[in-house]
Amino acid sequence: MGMPRKIVVEFGDTFPHGLFAVSEVTPARDFEKSTKTNSVQTIDEDSGCPVWTLDVMDGDPEARKADRTFTIRIITKVQPVLPPALPGLPFTAIELQGMTASPWVDTRSCSAPDEGRSHRCRARQGWSFRCMGIRAPKNMPGSGAAEQKAA
Repeated sequence: MGMPRKIVVEFGDTFPHGLFAVSEVTPARDFEKSTKTNSVQTIDEDSGCPVWTLDVMDGDPEARKADRTFTIRIITKVQPVLPPALPGLPFTAIELQGMTASPWVDTRSCSAPDEGRSHRCRARQGWSFRCMGIRAPKNMPGSGAAEQKAA
């Protein structure tokens, strides 16, 4: 048996300092099927459900600048709705449900060898996160409000 491509992870273990939505939920574009005039939404191969994207920020104060914000993919039949933001906060605190993580190698920092120099590779481990739903964090005031799960 080989290592699975998608590893099931717990939200609290992955983001112990919380996670914040910094954009609206939008349809993930299928770049192979879309044209300039017709945007086609990505469909998840395993579930057959549409894929949605959301830009988020990790609440970890120790997170590197390059790792602080990233995009997650949400797999649900209907477009998820973000929980209400707390008054006075610029971002919405969220908790992801049914999370998986897939490793990938980020080679954007690699450079080809220059004349007289060897290859310089500063590749790093990256993670692609997917979830099945979004809700307000359990420990936040008003967390009993709108909970979004996969239909």
